[in-house]
Amino acid sequence: TRQQIKELFNAPDERNVIFTANVTTSLNMVLKGLLKPGDHVLTSSMEHNAVMRPLTALKEKGIISFDRVPCDACGFTDAMSLEKFIMPNTRAVVMTHASNINGAVQPVADIGRLCRERDILFIVDAAQTAGVLDIDMEEMCIDVLCFTGHKGLMGPQGTGGFCIGKRAEGLIDTVLEGGTGSASHLETMPDILPDRYEPGTLNLPGIYGLSAGLDFIAKTGTKSIRERERALCERFIKGIKDIPGVGFVGRHTDDQVCNGVGVDAKDSNKYVAVVSLVFDGIDAARAAYELEDEFGIMTRVGLHCAPAAHKSLGTFPEGTVRFSFGYFNTEEEIDHGIEAIGKLCERRG
Repeated sequence: TRQQIKELFNAPDERNVIFTANVTTSLNMVLKGLLKPGDHVLTSSMEHNAVMRPLTALKEKGIISFDRVPCDACGFTDAMSLEKFIMPNTRAVVMTHASNINGAVQPVADIGRLCRERDILFIVDAAQTAGVLDIDMEEMCIDVLCFTGHKGLMGPQGTGGFCIGKRAEGLIDTVLEGGTGSASHLETMPDILPDRYEPGTLNLPGIYGLSAGLDFIAKTGTKSIRERERALCERFIKGIKDIPGVGFVGRHTDDQVCNGVGVDAKDSNKYVAVVSLVFDGIDAARAAYELEDEFGIMTRVGLHCAPAAHKSLGTFPEGTVRFSFGYFNTEEEIDHGIEAIGKLCERRG
């Protein structure tokens, strides 16, 4: 499984692949093990609490400071915007690859190159993109890539990890210690990878299941998976864009602008297959309940553990109703969702 992940992300070595329980654990281990007193960190205004809560905890303890680089109303930032916030003590940039609210994909390769030029470590949260978008740690200048196993990698819950690039080797202190089955004569953690960051018994059944998901991805190809999910997402958007009473958040269609921002968001390469909606005259929680109760459609409602992102998108504090599309969804399911949304809006029209 390590070798599969190494090949998928072009990590330096399979030993640089560290297994954890999820991407949240990975981000906590990396941020709390890497950052030192006086360090400054840059992040974006579209981050999940898996990034923001560890950073805030470190800030409240007086260890670090951080700044949020503002994103536009479609959820995008760029390297030029980020560069303005760099300080002499900026140690790292940590950023989501794609938003879990509206799917906006950040230009990580451009930001990675800037970080490399300025000798800043670049940490990427790939929760929404691993297994869906092509990720090359070397080409994108990613120093640490954090991933979860149960989303695009098609593995079981309780799996995840992070990949350590060459520049970050030896820089991350341990935050968990214990038995490793190696160097057992020592009462300190061994220096060798991956043992240094994997104390205790690993979730071997989960990792085995993750390997099966990675097998499928290798055989199918991320490009085919991406095209399938994009086609389903575009079918959904096309089907609901003319329904009165429903609005897109952080996207725009042929005749809509994204929250007033004239970005060419028709380019679906700028998004993963995640769509957030708001409904006129219907509370988001109520809309999600009715979609599930009457139509059997499961959505995710509220703030999606990303309050700052909702502030950027103008949907705080109520949040949105989020639809996510995967490789194994069908056209019939998409059409059922379109029909359900139409009925939901019609009876309140």
